[in-house]
Amino acid sequence: MKIVRSTLVTIASLLVVAPHLLAQEKPASDAKAPTATLKLQVTVAEQQGEKKVANLPYTFFLRAGENAPASPWTKVRMGSRVPVHAGKEGLQYVDVGTNIDARALAMSDGHFDLSLNLERSWVEGEAPVSSGTNGSLGESNPTQNREPIIRQFKTELTLALRDGQTIQTTQAADPLSGRVLTITVTMNVVK
Repeated sequence: MKIVRSTLVTIASLLVVAPHLLAQEKPASDAKAPTATLKLQVTVAEQQGEKKVANLPYTFFLRAGENAPASPWTKVRMGSRVPVHAGKEGLQYVDVGTNIDARALAMSDGHFDLSLNLERSWVEGEAPVSSGTNGSLGESNPTQNREPIIRQFKTELTLALRDGQTIQTTQAADPLSGRVLTITVTMNVVK
């Protein structure tokens, strides 16, 4: 009888203490990094030799996620549609300008992993293109049209940035025109 009673007292004690043991806080190593709103400025500077051709700033806000798959992409699109001769079908329009996709991941040590995809295209000059036949009744008089030359640049990169940091990320030269593009990124945490 004494054994049964001591066993029941032990079980009752465990039932009273167990919920308090389970309710303890998890260790700090499992704590999630707080999310933040970031202000990002991406600048595309373009030079032709010593001459500065363009300095194009793009400023936007994005939310830093806590884990990569759930971190949303922020997208910026700026440009024009350029008409290009498409044979018998007439004109086709091609998008020309800047496309930026960015997302950030908040890290526990205070920096942010930033994924950045940037596409830049521009019209530079014209090229003569033969359009086939010209005239009626199937006459074969080839004509030449002047079509725009569309240049493009693409980069995908990942950066580790802290609040207020500016970094020159990419510099590339177009092999045909010699135009040099320099990409600079500045990130600030919005407080």
